[in-house]
Amino acid sequence: MHAAQNPPPDRQPTDSRAKEAYLAMVERIAMSGARDAEAEREELGRMPAELARWLTDRRLLAPGGDRLSPPDRALRHLVSEHRRRLRETAEELARDARAMEDVLSLAAAPRFDAREAVETEYFTDREHTRKRLEELDALGREELLAMRNSFPDAQVLEASLVRDREMVANGIRMRMLTSQQALRSHAPARYLNALTDAGAEVRVATTVPLHMNILDRAIVVIGAGPGPQGEGGDVILHSTPVAQCFVKVFTHAWDLARPHTERHPQRGRPGLGLSAQEREVLALLATGAKDETIARRLACSDRTLRRVMNQIMEKLGTSSRFEAGVTAVRLGLVG
Repeated sequence: MHAAQNPPPDRQPTDSRAKEAYLAMVERIAMSGARDAEAEREELGRMPAELARWLTDRRLLAPGGDRLSPPDRALRHLVSEHRRRLRETAEELARDARAMEDVLSLAAAPRFDAREAVETEYFTDREHTRKRLEELDALGREELLAMRNSFPDAQVLEASLVRDREMVANGIRMRMLTSQQALRSHAPARYLNALTDAGAEVRVATTVPLHMNILDRAIVVIGAGPGPQGEGGDVILHSTPVAQCFVKVFTHAWDLARPHTERHPQRGRPGLGLSAQEREVLALLATGAKDETIARRLACSDRTLRRVMNQIMEKLGTSSRFEAGVTAVRLGLVG
C-alpha cells in the first residue's frame, strides 16, 4: 500500500504526509489482529527522525519512542500539560505583580538621602493656570486640599463649582480652608455653601497663609506672584516630598480653623424674630458700614451695638458679623 510507506529520510514531513504515515502505521497494527509490540518497535525504529519529532510533539508517540498513542490519549496529555503550564504561568505572573508593587512602593517613598529633580511649571496668566488646573483635577484620585485668601468673580466660581462637584461625586475628598475676609462677598459665600452641600469640607480661619492647591499629596499649585494672593504668577510643583511639606502647613492651619456651616434657623417664621433695630443693623452691615457709623445711626453706645450684634448672630445661627450679613442677604432679610 502506497499510503503505508514512510516518508523519505531527512525530509521535513508536511502535516498531511505525517498524518498519512501515522494512520498507515495504526492501520497495519490493527490489521495484524493483535498488537505485536516487537514488530511495532521495529517499524517505529525505522521511522525518519523528522516524523518521530512531529508525532512526539503531538503526543502521538510515547516518550520512549517505542509505542504509538491513540488520538484521544494524546489529547488528554496535551490538555493536562497545557493546564500545568497555565497554572505555573499564573503563579509566576502573581509573583511578578507582587514584586512590582513592592518596588513601586519603594520608589514612591520619600528619599531623604538622595536628591530629587522636581518638575516645575510656571504661569504668569491666571487664566492659563485655571486651564492647567482643570487638566490636573481630571487626574485626581483621592484628595484635594485648597487654601483661599480670595476668590475670582462669580462667573469663574460658577464654572469651578461644576468641576468641584464632579470631583466630590467621584469620591475625591475635598477640604478647603478660606479666610474671613474672603467671605465678605456674596458670590464666595454662595460658592462655599454649595460646596459644603455637595459634600466638601470647608473651614474658615482669621487669616490663610497661602493661596494653594495640593492634589493627591503629590502636586502643589501655589500663587507665587507679587500680589497679596500670588497674582501675577503661579507655580506647579510635581514632587511628593515637597507636597508633604505643604500638607503639614495646610494641616496646621486647618486644625486651628472653625467649620463653615450654613444654618437655617426658624426659616418658616417671618423675620426670624428680628426686631426693627436688628433689621436696621443688618441693612447697614450689608452696605459695609463700620461699627461707629452704625452706633451713630442708632444713637447707641458701642456696648449696646455689640449686644445687638450678638443677638442677631444668635438668631441667624452665625458666628461672625460678616457671616450674619451674608446670611441676611441670602435669606432676603435686607434689600
